[in-house]
Amino acid sequence: MRNGLTIAALAMAIATAGAGAARAFEPVDSSTFVKGFGADQIMPHIEALDAIAKDNGGNRAVGTPGYRASKDYVKDRLRAVGYAVELQKLSAFQFTERTWAVMARLSPSPKDFELLDDFRTMEFSGSDDVSARLILARGIEIPPAATTSSTSGCKPKDFSRRVEGKIALIQRGGCDFVVKARNAEAAGAVGAIIFNEGQEGSQETLSGSLREPGVKIPVLGASYAVGEELYDQVKSGVSVRMRVKVSADIEKVDTTNVLADLEGEVKDRTVVVGAHLDSVAEGPGVNDNGSGTAAVLAIAERFAKRQIKPRNTVRFAFWGAEEVGLVGSTHYVDTLPAKELRKIALNLNFDMLASPNFAALVYDGDGSEGDAGPAGSDVIEKVFVDHFEQRGLPSRPTLFDGRSDYFAFIENGVPAGGLFSGAEEIKTKGQAKLFGGEAGEALDPCYHKACDDIGNVSREALEQFGPAAAHAVYTFAQTREDVRAAASAQMARADMAAAARNAPYRGPRLVR
Repeated sequence: MRNGLTIAALAMAIATAGAGAARAFEPVDSSTFVKGFGADQIMPHIEALDAIAKDNGGNRAVGTPGYRASKDYVKDRLRAVGYAVELQKLSAFQFTERTWAVMARLSPSPKDFELLDDFRTMEFSGSDDVSARLILARGIEIPPAATTSSTSGCKPKDFSRRVEGKIALIQRGGCDFVVKARNAEAAGAVGAIIFNEGQEGSQETLSGSLREPGVKIPVLGASYAVGEELYDQVKSGVSVRMRVKVSADIEKVDTTNVLADLEGEVKDRTVVVGAHLDSVAEGPGVNDNGSGTAAVLAIAERFAKRQIKPRNTVRFAFWGAEEVGLVGSTHYVDTLPAKELRKIALNLNFDMLASPNFAALVYDGDGSEGDAGPAGSDVIEKVFVDHFEQRGLPSRPTLFDGRSDYFAFIENGVPAGGLFSGAEEIKTKGQAKLFGGEAGEALDPCYHKACDDIGNVSREALEQFGPAAAHAVYTFAQTREDVRAAASAQMARADMAAAARNAPYRGPRLVR
């Protein structure tokens, strides 16, 4: 759910000042480093990751042989050019349904709602089969407000004593799904149905996540139409009885982040350059995110082979378990001692750089399209945008919506930025005119599918994104400046927690 008018107005104010309001950032000549860097340097690693997936059941997902082989490949390539590699161990959770979930109205007018079309299981829902009366949480707004978000279920007081032993009906909006579910459970509800909010773009069946295990009651996500139907019945004074069933397993799996440092002259300023190494279970993840992994690995090799001693320390990070909720990058940031966290100057994130119907998208550091990142994120965005402009290439901003591994950094006040070539979003006519490709088709038609293999890679995209990534990494590795100090005054004063606080996703999971 996007933010309301106040934050939107703030974002527009920042955009009016724009990245141009920042004082000039010290130029760094990256031309020698970037020259000749592109698809030819990145593709061998992409091909290797594709082969690993083919040899290991068709994917490189967390907890699988395919991921372990991917980890070993990256580790071995880094060590071969002289890096000392750290393998940071961590755990993640996987949620698997044993049987189809059930949502049914028992009375009045019995009705079996359709799985997928009407409702879906919330990831990390508790397991149970319950039948009970339906009770409304406070704060439901039907019809929904046009510009503000419902806060139904966001506070314990949204659930009266009457909810005990009942199933709670809750509207999306205002806080994470897990907050609503925990509040309902604490009030004694035996189940919960969270339905979509209802504004344009927020009417489909909710496919959401509670982020982690903990909630014991069954929790379903429903469409706005289903929620409205049930709400109207209860408000009319009818006693509505529902059945909700979820049967699922939650498995803890071990995984690994791969980290390698290129030590700089300045010991207390580190540039973290990251890409997630895992795929979804449904496919090999060659674009998502073999392409980002391959680009970061090729850049790391280039520094080492040319024996470049950077001014600032560069930490190359290949994150595990991104596809199950940004677990690897979050673990890394959360376990850093405060002193080490303060040393991180910025994060560069590269996730999906070779979408076949691509758009050149740069993370919206200055808040021109939504919530800005922490102060200095505007500077990072401008470095990418200026690079594209100097090459005569268009680019456009993309939201800090929580869908990739920058999230843990911006949540902790670290400036971030990076590149993205698009996922399931449909290319608009304007984007097709700007970037080429097919309007009305997905930017990546194989996103999270078995067809995300070597045939799903755009060399043209790599020729645009590869040099841009190399330029940014080299620039921030060699700069003498602190990006926070170069941020615009408006950025320094703005609410820099907004992007993290309002982000609706954690990786591919909708959490809010």
